[in-house]
Amino acid sequence: MKPIKKTDRKKAWAKRQLTTKRERRERNIRNLFRIYCEGENTEPEYFKSFPVNTETEVFAIGLGRSKTALVEKVIELLEEGSFLKDQTNYDEDRQLWCVFDFDKNEEAGEREDFNNAIELAHRHELKVAYSNDAFELWLVLHYQFIDNALTRHEYYEILSKQMTLNYEKEGKTKAFAKSLYWLLLEKQPEAIRHAIRLHELKKDQIYCDQNPCTTVYELVKELNTCTKQ
Repeated sequence: MKPIKKTDRKKAWAKRQLTTKRERRERNIRNLFRIYCEGENTEPEYFKSFPVNTETEVFAIGLGRSKTALVEKVIELLEEGSFLKDQTNYDEDRQLWCVFDFDKNEEAGEREDFNNAIELAHRHELKVAYSNDAFELWLVLHYQFIDNALTRHEYYEILSKQMTLNYEKEGKTKAFAKSLYWLLLEKQPEAIRHAIRLHELKKDQIYCDQNPCTTVYELVKELNTCTKQ
């Protein structure tokens, strides 16, 4: 079939043909990921780096908000697109994820904020890849199992030694974040085992007390089912 000329695209028969092409393409995309992250560099660039197959689309973005503020913004954006359950554009093949961490600062109300964010997401049937205390826990688990609570700066020190760079200065850039998937790929199975083990140890505690713990592995496993073979 010949391509439709630009001058013909507004004609009724052309619109029908374009719609058919769009519908055909959408039928071929069976795995839709919308991933909304707290961080604007590390997390979204890492998830976008997964080499997914042609039946999968990954949309990942950093919103620069944390905990409840992030989840509320995600709900607002999804409602605008009518992507939530019972809305017109809801698709059961679309996975909706929020990615954020505890980021403990000993501020008033932050424990409740973290717990509320996860519960609010679940009430709207959004999946959550949370980390307590930092997303970097997921990265550290590629190199070692830890079950004692560390600060994010201690995670940075471990990663700096393992990656032979200053992680806090160089490792959190967008350019470096794009390389994380491939840099850590060989060690990923071990990280998943470590993360599952941690989650099993902590899952009976309230979210803000699950330190250390990360459920990023759940999102990683879902993406892995859609990577190129």
